Amino acid sequence: MAEEKLSFEQTFSFNLLSTKKFTLQQDPKISRLLMKWSMLGRINIQAFNFDQSFQSYKSNDFAWSFFQDPCVKNNLKVLDTAGSWTPLGRDITHVNVEVVPCTKVSVDIFNPIYSNGIVRTSGHIVRCYHEIYPDFDELRMLLLEEDSNNYHIISPSDRQEFLFRLFKHLVLGGELCQCEDVIDPYIETAKIMYKDLVSVQKDRETKEITVVTTILKVSAHDHSGLCYPSATENEQTFAYLCIDPFKRHVYVLYHSFGIGDFK
Repeated sequence: MAEEKLSFEQTFSFNLLSTKKFTLQQDPKISRLLMKWSMLGRINIQAFNFDQSFQSYKSNDFAWSFFQDPCVKNNLKVLDTAGSWTPLGRDITHVNVEVVPCTKVSVDIFNPIYSNGIVRTSGHIVRCYHEIYPDFDELRMLLLEEDSNNYHIISPSDRQEFLFRLFKHLVLGGELCQCEDVIDPYIETAKIMYKDLVSVQKDRETKEITVVTTILKVSAHDHSGLCYPSATENEQTFAYLCIDPFKRHVYVLYHSFGIGDFK
């Protein structure tokens, strides 16, 4: 779905769920990895609830209402240019919304990576030459270089999936990202985050498990221009709204590209 600029009447109201905790914020192992990837202190998840039923066709109205809501303005955290967390506190004039495919209920999406010379049987990532970057590998080649030999092994539709986007965000990391030698930490962390952010349900008759969460990638403008998730655009600066229609919860995954914390 193409991005759209929105200006609708408010239809949803929100409240901060301040006691809701996520594995990303509590697991010391994940904190160590985020520090290594230069994302610690620059990535955050917040939870809000909302007061009306949600269907996916309401995604645009939902996103607009979210940024207009007084509770969101006072509590939604953003990183300022000094690297300090502050509330959004802005009058938003329009919102860009991209509906992100989210259908995966397993990590099978990563299987092609193991059988195309990107990762050795030991799980170690194969290093390679790059004419610009001195320390490069086949995994980053797969993620970034469209003319590379292996770029096609992940289909265009799978590249758009939320699970794959999480994985890519973690691999690319922050400004002083230290790359992993093996692939497992990336996949395991992406899987943990995905399970925290995405809800599923099982069909009583078929036993089939399906995703019920709607994922929206969002950015917002005030009268001065782009202001959320940052005034500066970067592929690694992002905000996703993860909407559970049954719990009436929305989880906000936020990251601002830069130099992460070292302790």
